[in-house]
Amino acid sequence: MKTTQIRTTEDGSASAAPDEGGGEPSCAADAAASRSAADGAAADEGDPSAASRTLRRTHHDAPDTAADFAALAELPEDCPERRRLQDCVVTAWLPMAHRLARKFRNRGESLEDLEQVAALALVKSVERYDPARGNAFETFAIPTIYGELKRHFRDNMWEIHVPRRVQDLRNRVRASLRELELTSSGRSPTVAELAAHSGLSEEDTLTGMEALQCFNSLSLDAPVAAESGGGDGGDGAICLMDTLSSDEGGYDHVVDREAVRSCLCRLPEREQRLLYLRFFRELTQSQIARRLGVSQMHVSRLLAAACRRVREEIEEREDEDSSTHPPRAAA
Repeated sequence: MKTTQIRTTEDGSASAAPDEGGGEPSCAADAAASRSAADGAAADEGDPSAASRTLRRTHHDAPDTAADFAALAELPEDCPERRRLQDCVVTAWLPMAHRLARKFRNRGESLEDLEQVAALALVKSVERYDPARGNAFETFAIPTIYGELKRHFRDNMWEIHVPRRVQDLRNRVRASLRELELTSSGRSPTVAELAAHSGLSEEDTLTGMEALQCFNSLSLDAPVAAESGGGDGGDGAICLMDTLSSDEGGYDHVVDREAVRSCLCRLPEREQRLLYLRFFRELTQSQIARRLGVSQMHVSRLLAAACRRVREEIEEREDEDSSTHPPRAAA
């Protein structure tokens, strides 16, 4: 394997040299040598930018890649050397991206996926960063990475639709909860304490606390502990569905409505309006026809086609669920 040593001379400059095995200096070595040489020259000429770059590095994982970005700015878009140098810069800043991703752990998403999102955002930041604007790369990249991580949660992790107001309550309650836990020796704060600290009413505080559980929905097939019998469940284990009353038809209505909701969103706008007028406004086909300026027969055909599409999609989804989670054998 080819390795490279970074040698420091008496004047403080750095140079890259291959080891005894020979070979060209590595990409990281090139970057380190060029950064050291550039900073040394700037310091000799009294350039204050070198000192400012050092002051801006507030974390141990914030490398000085100013010389690399300056070189990237001079390279054309289709130059192979540009891609190689971009890869070097991304690798150097990857620990920072992973650090930012870890701030979002334990929220229902795996750390590996969060790090992947942060890494992709880092690549975008490296490609878009313009050193001529005068901002440090860290200042530019951190908001971009945070924005991609938050967008990932907003687009993928809310399994139950939560209104924006409730999401805001959840964020305020969570922030207060963390702050109070740090000052209360590990004791969980009461609802009244959370409300006073966050400036919310107790009712809004309870709403925010309930929203904390909305990142992951609980499957009706999830096993629950039996009130009596074997301690570990065994053959007598029951699922959440078994605890629901079969006499309560409202549950079935909610399940059916949620199953249809996502299918309706994928229908063309005209078919969505037809179904809305027919089943939510409860208009007759003749009334719908007069409102839309078409014949009653045409409305009938459109409604039948829309209902068929929704039904087929739900049946396909149920077939997929049954193949993934086969029914339990009867005891």
